[in-house]
Amino acid sequence: MWIVGLVLIAVGVAGYVAAHNRRKRHHAMIAAETLPIAELEEHRRTLADLGTTGGFRKVCEVVGAAHPHPDGPLRAPQSGVECVWYRQTVVHKISESYRDSDGDWHRRERNDTVLDDTSRQGYALVDDSGIIGVDPNGTAPDRPEKIHERFEPGGGGGGGFWNRGSESLGMTYTEWVIRPGQRLYVLGEVHDRIGPLVIGKPESSSDPFIVSTRSEQELRDAAAGSQRWFAWGGTGLAVLGLVLVVVALV
Repeated sequence: MWIVGLVLIAVGVAGYVAAHNRRKRHHAMIAAETLPIAELEEHRRTLADLGTTGGFRKVCEVVGAAHPHPDGPLRAPQSGVECVWYRQTVVHKISESYRDSDGDWHRRERNDTVLDDTSRQGYALVDDSGIIGVDPNGTAPDRPEKIHERFEPGGGGGGGFWNRGSESLGMTYTEWVIRPGQRLYVLGEVHDRIGPLVIGKPESSSDPFIVSTRSEQELRDAAAGSQRWFAWGGTGLAVLGLVLVVVALV
């Protein structure tokens, strides 16, 4: 019983940590200003006029429409859809046999990820006042559009229950994209290290980097709700686990 109690305590602590992270994310969105691109460009020019080139830094929010890289839009590998960002996965579904603690044989299914690939090319945001580059830095956007999911059955590699082997059930191909024109909310650090303004991951690891198809209000509501869920659930599990440990030791 005490082992179960320790597991519950560990899960409860993990819930508390998750609640703390959601709280930090929520407060970061509240604290950050949403600025038009033209205003950011004006601040950059002011620093340049004073002789400071490449030294502009500003953590803020920018909202605009996704715009392709100067080299042109990307094509999603599986569907061929025009986009500024994509992610594709290939998952192998397998049926395999296993023996339980009584020595009886059973079958179960498992998924092996064969491919999980994300585009690395930057893109831009356009608002009514200007354009700014976006450096995704490997960060996946929140709530991209799922445009493709296909399961291709495929047998072989074991053939059935009684020979107690593995059997390939097939492959699932899935794809998500951000299309040109998709409205995005971005919270990050604006800088001019390469010349033009770019918003990307802040240098400080304590500052979040968020790229989302949802609005700021939707993100704040979701963060507040999940914070409460993790805090209450984590506290409840930790208390229950502590009770089980005490009961087991008494």
